[in-house]
Amino acid sequence: MKTIFKNYINTFKGLSTEVWWLAFITLINRAGTMVIPFLSLYLTKNLNFTLIEVGWIMSAFGGGSVVGSWLGGKLTDKIGYYKVMVFSLIVSGFLFVALQYLTTFVSISIGVFILLMVADMFRPAMFVALSAYSKQENKVRSVTLIRLAINLGFSAGPAIGGLIIVTLSYGGLFWVDGITCILAGILLLNVLHPKKVKVADEIVVEHPKSAYQDINYIIFLFAMLLFGVAFLQYFSTVPLFYKEEFKLSEFQIGLLMGMNGFLIFVLEMPLVKSLEKSMLSKTSIVIFGAALTALSFIFLNISSWVGVLVIGMFFMTIGEMIAFPFSNAFALDRAKKGNQGEYMALYSISFSIAHIIAHNSGMHLIAKYGYEFTWHTTTVVMLVCIGILYYLKGRMLKQKDHH
Repeated sequence: MKTIFKNYINTFKGLSTEVWWLAFITLINRAGTMVIPFLSLYLTKNLNFTLIEVGWIMSAFGGGSVVGSWLGGKLTDKIGYYKVMVFSLIVSGFLFVALQYLTTFVSISIGVFILLMVADMFRPAMFVALSAYSKQENKVRSVTLIRLAINLGFSAGPAIGGLIIVTLSYGGLFWVDGITCILAGILLLNVLHPKKVKVADEIVVEHPKSAYQDINYIIFLFAMLLFGVAFLQYFSTVPLFYKEEFKLSEFQIGLLMGMNGFLIFVLEMPLVKSLEKSMLSKTSIVIFGAALTALSFIFLNISSWVGVLVIGMFFMTIGEMIAFPFSNAFALDRAKKGNQGEYMALYSISFSIAHIIAHNSGMHLIAKYGYEFTWHTTTVVMLVCIGILYYLKGRMLKQKDHH
């Protein structure tokens, strides 16, 4: 047991202090977005909106996320990642607090759009900062640490959020969310001020290449968009499937979803470290992760035995742990050639667009054709994603473009 623990701790060795601070600030920021999982509940229960209206508000949410990611990337290339991160954290803090005072459909739609636009400017800036703060050989593990922070934040956030709603009401939730964002911004000002920080991997590109002209990168992003559309079903339609087809309680669904976070927390870092040592290219590793994710959807249709849900969740989680850090590192590598903010913005945007498509299309498919058909369709989406990645791998080998 002691050796296992020691080996686990060793997988975190060599990461810079700056990366640790960045992970901690990201953790506060993510745990602080507790409003998000409760937004649809708040809108239907407290403000009596219809599901159609909530659907539109969630689309405004996705739209804000796309614009914010794009804007964050542009500004990062213009004024630098540090200023963008501070602005995003502190201003979104005030916007969170303000959101509770909006009550009409139009005002909330606009409010949510603006809030997400400001909040998601943080993402591309954070990735560029991450790239600057970590040495080349630690890139994938640095990304993994940030993912751990995001996952911990996502797991802790809803739990804390639920408590706050029960004790303080929804208003309290907006206040706590806002204050945590502002605190994260103040912490960032203090610990990561450019004057105090040593940059590990400074990349200055003389004639930066536009990410939009990098055909291989665009192909890669299209594959990641498809991956995102399938993967996100686990956070919208799959829980419904658990409830309706398998009659699981909220608590049991919570345990299954919790298993995802727990496995990531325990296994992701050691897994990534061992894969990093392998001679496989990043594209090959992402293909492997995508194949496991596809397999998880096949399992959902195999039998009416409840165990298939656990097996499905297990395959999806391992697939996610393999695919995301390496796809992220692939993007960071490509970004070296050009406008880093623009590259990382497009990476974020591919997932924001996946959010807009995934939940809506999943719900529509289920309503019209049922669960079995939906999971078959999702499997096909994953197979297309794998096909595109294979094509990309071959294309890059031909061009000897190893980034």
